[in-house]
Amino acid sequence: MKMESAKFGIGERVVHRLFKFSGIIIDVDPEFNNDEQWWLSIPAEIRPKKQQPFYHLLAMNGDESYKAYVSEQNLLIDHNHMPFEHPDLEDYFEITNDGDLVLIDQSYN
Repeated sequence: MKMESAKFGIGERVVHRLFKFSGIIIDVDPEFNNDEQWWLSIPAEIRPKKQQPFYHLLAMNGDESYKAYVSEQNLLIDHNHMPFEHPDLEDYFEITNDGDLVLIDQSYN
């Protein structure tokens, strides 16, 4: 099996290409690593292939915040840079004076 390399990195802002919610990447799986029932719940005509990177996101859709699990094929770089006020953001990142995100060392968790 060919191992895919991730196109996006932790801390990058992305947008879902179909559903247009925005997110910040907090983790990457080299390929699908979630529940089979979750994968099968996606309509077959838009169900992503499993052999690609999948990303864990802090996600925002309007005022709603949540965590999402999204295939690489469904992500695009978010060039809007709209304010991102997810309540869990500071659990993962320190925010510099310039607004850059620096990953907090989570190895102790």
